[in-house]
Amino acid sequence: MTREVFDIVVVGAGVVGCAMARLFTLEGARVAVVEKACDILDGASKANSAILHTGFDAPPGSVELSCIKEGYREYCKIHEELKLPLDKSGAHMVAWSADEVEKLGGILQQARQNGITGTKMLSGKELCNREPGLAKNALAAIHVEGESIVDPWSAPYAYLKQSICNGGEIFLSCKVTGGTFGGNEWHLETTRGTIRSRYVINCAGLFGDRLDQALLGKANFNILPRKGQFVVFDKAACRLVNSIILPVPTSRTKGIVICRTIFGNLLVGPTAEDQDSRHDSSTDQATIEALIATGINKIPALQNMPITATYAGLRPATQHKDYQIEATQERNWITVGGIRSTGLSSALGIARYVFKIYTGLGPKHSRIKNPSQPQSSPVLSENGVRDWQLVNHGRIICHCELVSEREIQAALSGPLAARSLSGLKRQTRATMGRCQGFYCSADLAQLVEGHFEAPQCTEPCDEQ
Repeated sequence: MTREVFDIVVVGAGVVGCAMARLFTLEGARVAVVEKACDILDGASKANSAILHTGFDAPPGSVELSCIKEGYREYCKIHEELKLPLDKSGAHMVAWSADEVEKLGGILQQARQNGITGTKMLSGKELCNREPGLAKNALAAIHVEGESIVDPWSAPYAYLKQSICNGGEIFLSCKVTGGTFGGNEWHLETTRGTIRSRYVINCAGLFGDRLDQALLGKANFNILPRKGQFVVFDKAACRLVNSIILPVPTSRTKGIVICRTIFGNLLVGPTAEDQDSRHDSSTDQATIEALIATGINKIPALQNMPITATYAGLRPATQHKDYQIEATQERNWITVGGIRSTGLSSALGIARYVFKIYTGLGPKHSRIKNPSQPQSSPVLSENGVRDWQLVNHGRIICHCELVSEREIQAALSGPLAARSLSGLKRQTRATMGRCQGFYCSADLAQLVEGHFEAPQCTEPCDEQ
């Protein structure tokens, strides 16, 4: 690792780090990504609501708004060439009380101030005509035309694959343990040796403040982990809504969303629970029952729908309301912190925002002409042609999600080969259906033998 000096080392292979690697590689920089886990997307990016936001309700004038708008624009531009799913279902922000109705006018004005024109106010009757499955006590709503449903994992995989097939490198199971800056070049110490780079971009997510503190001697923000628990209803529930059902947000959280997933289920969540642990993504019965009750209260037909899965994710919230993106020019370091629930939507925009900062510091590169396109990943969305519908796919391994043997084998090969069950699930959805792996685990165990790394505890405790 010490033989080559990279232009950029990106620390963290979440959705933002993957988008960063793609853009900097395409712009001609020599890029390496280091990730402490054995698979990418193993931190905050592994659990989200998979919505591509327009930015209609983002704080006006914020960095977050500009990045969301640019990220949305670019995703819509590149999703076909990268074969990424996009379900432009639209959204309805629904008011269920008189107090919430009063807030809608200000939110609609904010949306238009943010440049999001495909918005309009609906009466309760108009909303009912659009969403007949909603409870009849919905009073009014704002319709947002561009809000969309995406695959939360295929996009960052495609971003990083495009970086790799154009010269970028990925070092997995590679935790940064220290480093020194010699005036022109960083020597980052990792669990796999020393890696040299002219610039470092900190995309470490839940641990971004600790990385700044360890290598710069200070951090201008503190990560305050915020847990979000989710309930996934069975695929039969998907037909109960036509769009994304958003709540009227509070000053602290966007609230609990009800929406279809790209995989054909119905999602309810997330909660917003502040905690000290940066690792605890457990669910609890009381919260899950409250989420189910919220879903049924708003979509009464969910009363008889079975639950497929529950899960939780952690968001890297900070004491600040906006993203924390800044350069430490004298150390050739750019921090990308506090990217909360909108990271999936804004990732491509964040990369462009950071690239402007980077070029402003002086470096120049020549953009790659006719960049290579990554090999397409299997289509996992319900509105696409799945591998099981094609010839020579082999056995169906996971019958709940109709995952073929060919898809499993593909996920176990290449530079981003799955090295854990979690990584395999994100690439194929195996074990994520109704039986949660009860029927397919034995076949999977045979197929993955020799491919997975032994589990390791990379962070003994949160106080370390």
